[in-house]
Amino acid sequence: MSWILLLTACLLTCLGQVAQKYAVESWRGGDSSWTAKLRSPWLWLALVALGCGLLVWLLVLQRLEVGIAYPMLSLNFVLITLIARFVFHETIDRRHWLGVALVIGGVVLLGQQS
Repeated sequence: MSWILLLTACLLTCLGQVAQKYAVESWRGGDSSWTAKLRSPWLWLALVALGCGLLVWLLVLQRLEVGIAYPMLSLNFVLITLIARFVFHETIDRRHWLGVALVIGGVVLLGQQS
């Protein structure tokens, strides 16, 4: 159950970050007033996803040691890199991909520890 909660916290955090990106993208060239920005559904999705992610994270910390749980959140870097590349069509250089591979290796090593 702890691992499902950890994965859920990662996914909610990533969803929140992607929604933030969509929110700021939707603000380009539009009405720049704060009231218009506050009406963005992407902004509200980001707030809800990040808030829920925080609550799930608290449940994770009740069940796993922080020394194991916190490094597992680095999976967010992997997921966000994949989303940046394939959803937002951003260029990812070789050094970045190497970093992603190292993060995956670290998560695998930590996952075997628990």
